[in-house]
Amino acid sequence: MTSAAPLRTSAMIASFADPGQRTTAAPFGHALAAAAEQDGRIVGLTADLGKYTDMHIFAQAFPERFFQMGMAEQLLFGAAAGMAEVGLVPFASTYSVFAARRAYDFICLDIAEPGLNVNIVGGLPGLTTGYGPSHQATEDVAIFRGMPNLTIVDPCDSVDIDQAVPQLAAHSGPTYLRLLRGQVPTVLDEYDYRFELGRAALLRSGADVLLISSGLMTMRALQAAEQLAAHRVDVAVLHTPTLKPFDTATALAELAADRLVLTLENHTVVGGLFETVAGTVVRAGLARTIHPVGLPDEFLAAGALPTLHERYGLSTSRIIGTVLERL
Repeated sequence: MTSAAPLRTSAMIASFADPGQRTTAAPFGHALAAAAEQDGRIVGLTADLGKYTDMHIFAQAFPERFFQMGMAEQLLFGAAAGMAEVGLVPFASTYSVFAARRAYDFICLDIAEPGLNVNIVGGLPGLTTGYGPSHQATEDVAIFRGMPNLTIVDPCDSVDIDQAVPQLAAHSGPTYLRLLRGQVPTVLDEYDYRFELGRAALLRSGADVLLISSGLMTMRALQAAEQLAAHRVDVAVLHTPTLKPFDTATALAELAADRLVLTLENHTVVGGLFETVAGTVVRAGLARTIHPVGLPDEFLAAGALPTLHERYGLSTSRIIGTVLERL
């Protein structure tokens, strides 16, 4: 096997990491190569986006197990389904918008309906690019939540990704990973955390506020919690990396306490984490108000990521302001 260590991600890929923050280069690509070294069934496919989904690292490590399908997302997932039918474990990468919008029917009928072990890897989830609506997958979770058999994972950082990849490979059914690519922040190693598929994790306890978050918004939730301590606000953070199936037991245990509750997601407030938590609360018969922090139900602007995150309420400063307004 050729060593993948020198490979990094494309220099064209912007990072949402804060200046000076610890990051890990292309954690998905390295995790997939490491998993493939242990499991000869793992194969990698992409639709002309190898270096933009960090799949190029796997491709160099295992060229005989890598398949470049070109700009044909339906073919990408149809081929992945065929490989899974004969016992392989495909990881098929493209941008989230192309998986959710363009190839939905192939994923639904070729992969989800028969329950095949195909791992869909979607780059640019939510507001992780400034390219505008053609590339911003702000509604991908809403689209995929209604698909039976599909597990949805929204990782926070490089730790989540590194630990999730082998568990996704071992999972018997189809999965969708909201990929964080390039220079990905490394955050969760400071919180005695381990990713466990299907489980939420309380990263921080707090008596005044509960922030329920997924994806990169867990990083922002932790930052906000630390800074809110200066305002004498005690904030708990519940990280929910698996959006479907949702860990209702852990969420309900935290929701039982009388605290201000907000959900934080890098996704439209329609059909994502907020509505998942709200539905959990209603079905359990709890009297709780849930305040959503997420993207609006509209097509978003193009621009620089820090500007867009501030504009649409995803920045740490905006989260802090929202919490203080609600208290």
